[in-house]
Amino acid sequence: MNPYTELLRANTRRWFLKQCGVGVGALAFGSLLRADDTRPRPPHYPARAKRVLYLHMAGSPSQIDLLDPKPKLRELDGKECSEELIAGERFAFIKGVPKFLGSPYDFARHGRSGQEFSTLLPHLASCADDLAIVRSMHTDQFNHAPAQIFLNSGHSRIGRPSMGSWLSYGLGSENRDLPSFVVLLSGQYAPSGGASCWGSGFLPTIHQGVRFRSQGDPVLFLSNPPGMDGATRRRSLDAVNALNEKRLEETGDPEIATRIAQYELAYRMQTSVPELLEIDREPEAIRAAYGVEPGKVSYANNCLLARRLLERGVRFVQLYHWGWDSHGTNPSDDIITSLPQRCLETDGPTAALLKDLKQRGLLDDTLVVWGGEFGRTPMNEERNGSKFLGRDHHPHCFSIWLAGGGVAPGIAVGRTDELGYHVEERPVSVHDLHATMLHLLGFDHTKLTYRFQGRDFRLTDVFGEVVPELVA
Repeated sequence: MNPYTELLRANTRRWFLKQCGVGVGALAFGSLLRADDTRPRPPHYPARAKRVLYLHMAGSPSQIDLLDPKPKLRELDGKECSEELIAGERFAFIKGVPKFLGSPYDFARHGRSGQEFSTLLPHLASCADDLAIVRSMHTDQFNHAPAQIFLNSGHSRIGRPSMGSWLSYGLGSENRDLPSFVVLLSGQYAPSGGASCWGSGFLPTIHQGVRFRSQGDPVLFLSNPPGMDGATRRRSLDAVNALNEKRLEETGDPEIATRIAQYELAYRMQTSVPELLEIDREPEAIRAAYGVEPGKVSYANNCLLARRLLERGVRFVQLYHWGWDSHGTNPSDDIITSLPQRCLETDGPTAALLKDLKQRGLLDDTLVVWGGEFGRTPMNEERNGSKFLGRDHHPHCFSIWLAGGGVAPGIAVGRTDELGYHVEERPVSVHDLHATMLHLLGFDHTKLTYRFQGRDFRLTDVFGEVVPELVA
């Protein structure tokens, strides 16, 4: 047998990649770093929106008590639902035949647009003419974790990139010293979907959301440990990067390139982040409008921090505020005690943030979205005979609102039936919301793709249509 043939047979693919790694890796190294960085990139076409502020009310607010008035429910309050209404229905917790629950809160029209708001949202009502309310949202999920992951990634199972990661991948960042995607949490608990809600999935991990904490180091291990100064940290980082670059040349693993970029970003953040977090330097009038309390963990503090992040070029800022899961099992989760408390915590700061963005000229090119992961039922849950008023999870319809960034202001899109049970006009799916957000940001949602395991993936999967009514 030809000795050259034997040599070729012995040299397997594994051998080739190992022995030729220096050459292949060197070629890959530059392209990987270019692909994984977050330098600004243009979208598919010119757009008004350049960044996103997403206010996620984790646990899901009751649309019937806040944004979607249903006078008919007051007439039916306490009466049992018909069998045909709930036939074949799957509830998270309701058992037996539930009773209708009219809202205990009045609604009124506000602004020139005449948008309707509950009395629980007096501050947001003052921004009526800037908002586009969507009353016809619907989702495929009715439990918190999968619904939150679905809302954020377009898929109910973990492993897909979140919308913030897609935007970071598509647009990059306008500030090389800060992450392009930042997450801020408030409320008693983190969202049920956990870090999967802001994960990068199969995108390079440099596009993953970075959680900023409200106490201690804003990002874990940001401060130098005792005995290490900046110069020593720089030398250590250079040594680690040299080792990583050598390994990258050998393997061509894109995650190594991402790790190098992340280490460098973390080093730059040591200077940029402390100044960013000094909200006590804001004028007293601004701090009072937001209701901030420096040094405390609060939604108000996060709103002011969000504005500071947005004006520094961060592409996607997402606030999660837990506590909207109003089942009515006790006063801590009912619509009489708990729901007004959540509104008290968020209504003023949210309105202050909108007005602050507007007066600084940032609202024009910042897309703001507010909402939960699903809606609440028009029936009282009455779990285990509870005497408290509450509503179960409801995927068939819920309300969100959008503002700024090319959104048509002062409008209401879609309508639910007189009971607030089903969408009756202009249904908007989670995929439609994502498609519309990307459109406002200058992307054709069918063309913002990433090839993984042999196919092109996108945020909207194989679904989604732009909602033209929402576009100014």
